[in-house]
Amino acid sequence: NQNTPVPVVTVEGITEYRLPNGLKIVLYPENSKPTATVNMTYLVGSRHENYGETGMAHLLEHLMFKGSEHYPCPTAEFTKRGFRINGSTWIDRTNYHVSFTANDENMKWVLGWQADAMVNSFIAKKDLETEMTVVRNEYEMGENRPSSVLLKRMQSVMFDWHSYGRSTIGARSDIENVEIENLQAFYRRYYQPDNAVLTVTGNFQVEAVLGWIGERFGSIPKPTRKLPKEWTVEPTADGEREFTVRRPGEMQMLMVGYRVPAALHPDYEPTAMASMILSDAPTGRLYKELVETGLASQVFGWMIPGYHPGFVVFGAMVNKNDPIEPVKQKLIEVIEKALTREPASLQEVER
Repeated sequence: NQNTPVPVVTVEGITEYRLPNGLKIVLYPENSKPTATVNMTYLVGSRHENYGETGMAHLLEHLMFKGSEHYPCPTAEFTKRGFRINGSTWIDRTNYHVSFTANDENMKWVLGWQADAMVNSFIAKKDLETEMTVVRNEYEMGENRPSSVLLKRMQSVMFDWHSYGRSTIGARSDIENVEIENLQAFYRRYYQPDNAVLTVTGNFQVEAVLGWIGERFGSIPKPTRKLPKEWTVEPTADGEREFTVRRPGEMQMLMVGYRVPAALHPDYEPTAMASMILSDAPTGRLYKELVETGLASQVFGWMIPGYHPGFVVFGAMVNKNDPIEPVKQKLIEVIEKALTREPASLQEVER
């Protein structure tokens, strides 16, 4: 049967399957609780947006909940059935997940909705007009959050050419003015089975779920379109860069960023581990050197992994009237030299 998912590999109870149309399926049966979760990840994010379309991947995420041909009012059904649903958009991917009480009827309904949403979503102008204001409100909330403002500026300074230099939320003018035809074309190009990963976890019977997946997704044809090629490589940085953001507030925030290897590069995991050893609170190196000494009131660190080389940021909160230069010097010193002076201990790694 051409609609039957074919197993590819199993690792620690997690099995990957494929359909002939290119859909990847990951099943992880875990029956300790009476719940299940279905997650659909599309391998498209803000990295794939073009000029004038920033924020469009996130806008499309909102429109996907506004209905499709056979599921015209999904949010009403989510509420009626007691489902917990959400979606998120990031630089490389967009995902939609639904958690529910595990039974056959709920599972079949969710899989049917995900399949219909993949190729039959309305993506209608009337919905764009309302959801645009919702997304614009998210943009405005971010503009009032110091960490979001600083991270957005950090991305733009760190990348000259690669689209990781653009924030996922997008430019306000793009959010307000992008045309529905652009969103529809983006949807048709990227929301296809060969660009998606369906994950099912929780309490379910594997053979039954595989059959329902085959019935609902197997009939979706493999697309004939070719996804756009990507060839932009961010050149090696030629020196330090600094920027200042001036806004009213009662605290100062300092942030330092470094470009890091892509998430699948062999050096990524050691880099992520080093980031955690440095930034963890209250046990990390930065906390001990900056917070416990009174230089800063708080420290943080975030890895931003990517399909292409991403970045990591470290930062500190400083009282409004305290000098920031000593904090900056100590922050950079600890990040760049602490693990050379004193390599990570077994206790730090295990923690």
